Amino acid sequence: MSTLTGIVGFRGYSGAELIRLLSGHPHASPILMEHRADAGDRPVPVGHTGPRRIASTPAAAREAGVECVFLATPHEVSIELAPEFLAAGIRVIDLSGAFRLRTPDIYNRWYKEPAIPADLLAEAVYGLPEFYRAEIRGARFVSNPGCYPTAANLALRPLVEAGVLDLEAGIVCDAKSGVSGAGRKPSLKTHFCEVTGNFSAYSILQHRHVPEVLQNSGLEESQFSFTAQLIPVHRGILETIYVRLNQDADLCAIYADAYADEPFIRRYAPGQVPDLQAVNGTNFCDLGVVQNQRRAVIVAAEDNLVKGAAGQAVQNMNLMFGWPETDGLL
Repeated sequence: MSTLTGIVGFRGYSGAELIRLLSGHPHASPILMEHRADAGDRPVPVGHTGPRRIASTPAAAREAGVECVFLATPHEVSIELAPEFLAAGIRVIDLSGAFRLRTPDIYNRWYKEPAIPADLLAEAVYGLPEFYRAEIRGARFVSNPGCYPTAANLALRPLVEAGVLDLEAGIVCDAKSGVSGAGRKPSLKTHFCEVTGNFSAYSILQHRHVPEVLQNSGLEESQFSFTAQLIPVHRGILETIYVRLNQDADLCAIYADAYADEPFIRRYAPGQVPDLQAVNGTNFCDLGVVQNQRRAVIVAAEDNLVKGAAGQAVQNMNLMFGWPETDGLL
């Protein structure tokens, strides 16, 4: 019998991706949880009603037999709903940024909003399986990583831990994202006429995802410069990361050791790098390196809606319930 999983925010891009992935999952089935009475749906063919729908309340979830809820919602909605579902004994995987940071003061600084209770931040497991697999297994509350930090942390943490980076020289992360990363809610910056044929940088040195990289790769803010850029494509993230080394080191060999058994990390031969076409529609994060003397450029690519959001959330669900980690994703 399938485990019933609720999706709050199913009309958004990440929520729609969750429906797609869970509809083909061998152990889980989606239930759509309505939380916006004024939201409209796209037309569907006659006879195709889609998954069952219920209200986005703990009572409705318990009555339907829902065991896990995905919150594909803005952080303010997740802050409201996550404690309610947890109190009802339902596992929660939150795709917003609400619970990714470890302390209230760091959250307040980067989100410019009142701090979240420290006990909730402390309980939420950061859902990057390649680093926190043991903590995710059996957890009842997982905070899914941001799309930019997923690629950046996977690229940087093994090198930081190996001690081969010249951190005083600084790390520069030049990150490009498709427009779906901004969510479905309309805004001027994501309007077709503003995006098509354009290429723009935003939130320079102030992006909310920066503290996730610092927190999980062991970096100081002064050592890491991050610029997010919007490119006129639907989906995909490509990060070009510039580093200097403090010693002669084979970065490809370091990645090979770190990710030898990781099903969703793909490594390229020295001098070769991935592009968006290699990863879009998949749960892979691809890593390639070009080195010259003690300079190195790392290219990390992923689909922001899959490994950067819904796919990683399903990967976390698989771990939480003890299923094969790749189920529904390969």
